[in-house]
Amino acid sequence: MDLTVEGLSHRYGDTEVLRDVSLDIPAGRIVCIVGPSGCGKSTLLRMIGGLERPTVGAVMQRGAPPRGSLNPLTFVFQDFALLPWRTVDGNVSLVLEDHALSRAERRTIIDDVLARTRLTDFAGALPRQLSGGMKQRVAIARALAVNPAVMLMDEPLSALDAQTRELLMDDLVALWLRERFTAVYVTHNLAEAVRLGHRVVVLSRRPGRIREVVEIDAPLDARGAMEDVQSHLWGLMRDEARAADAELLDG
Repeated sequence: MDLTVEGLSHRYGDTEVLRDVSLDIPAGRIVCIVGPSGCGKSTLLRMIGGLERPTVGAVMQRGAPPRGSLNPLTFVFQDFALLPWRTVDGNVSLVLEDHALSRAERRTIIDDVLARTRLTDFAGALPRQLSGGMKQRVAIARALAVNPAVMLMDEPLSALDAQTRELLMDDLVALWLRERFTAVYVTHNLAEAVRLGHRVVVLSRRPGRIREVVEIDAPLDARGAMEDVQSHLWGLMRDEARAADAELLDG
């Protein structure tokens, strides 16, 4: 299933957050969205996922979701959003409990996603027993459990230390190489965008407009540091990032 964002603009009262954003999210690709603080990255993601309605424009789904998809669009958040009283197994099970599945069907799905995310040995652990990286891996497993057409990832690694972030990026690359999932990935970290994105969308400062869409053709498992691409992206953002930072401080 492909997504198309067409002429999307949005206001909160008198504040214009996004202006005339149009982009394509093709199936089997990771589209990263970067831009200065306050440019509307997360707002755009929420509108793609249907959590907010744009003032102007539309988000369209083209084609059918995967066979057996229980939720075509599903979110992975920065703060993990795990229930502290539920085990790893129980947190993954949560998203299946409102669906017409037998206990055996739920068990099969849970065992499968725990294996795919290397969490089988931690099924009985509570969130407080897990590292930040492991918690985010549980959140990814929970998202995969509904077999989504598109994962909407809102700065999923930003709360993690640098070493853990590198490990999770390796996990996401390995997962994509096996399954070719589709994702819209919001981040402020250019290294993440270049490491994970097939397409990087650069937004301007508020109101967020598309400054450039950068295609990255190198295979995900052969990216290296790609300093030239990171440098180009930072060149697009530098002045507006400074301005946005000053604007937030003034506020």
